[in-house]
Amino acid sequence: MLHVLLLFINFLHPFYVSVTEIRHNERNKTLEVSSRMFFDDFEAALEKQYHVKIDILKPSDKKVVDKLIDDYIRKHLVLTVEGKKVSLQYTGYEIEEDGAWCYFTVPNVNKLNKVVVVDNILFEEHSSQINMIHVIAAGTRKSTKLDNPKDQAVFSF
Repeated sequence: MLHVLLLFINFLHPFYVSVTEIRHNERNKTLEVSSRMFFDDFEAALEKQYHVKIDILKPSDKKVVDKLIDDYIRKHLVLTVEGKKVSLQYTGYEIEEDGAWCYFTVPNVNKLNKVVVVDNILFEEHSSQINMIHVIAAGTRKSTKLDNPKDQAVFSF
């Protein structure tokens, strides 16, 4: 009975999580960045920040949606590689079940020894937001969890 009650409480109390993966592609000398968040939370954040009604599932103007997503993620996900801030290049997004996957690349990353990640995606939406970060370089995967308001992690390889 207690187990059923706990499941019911979890159902009533939603959780807020995003996942960002940063993968160093040694062959192409790029970083491949993907961020996943619940699309309804993401829509709410975009609407609040840009004061527009938005539907990322069936956008009336995909170019406008792409521009808003690009701008939002670049403001809330900042990478510093080898001591230099790098610019994310937006490549698109897709919806998978209840999540929005947003994709970016960073060119000219020959080697990844150290990356500082500032990730406050959706922090303004939910005080209990958790952002998971995975960084993969030279065959090694390192991960961490950022609990709002903590928004920075350092990965060294």
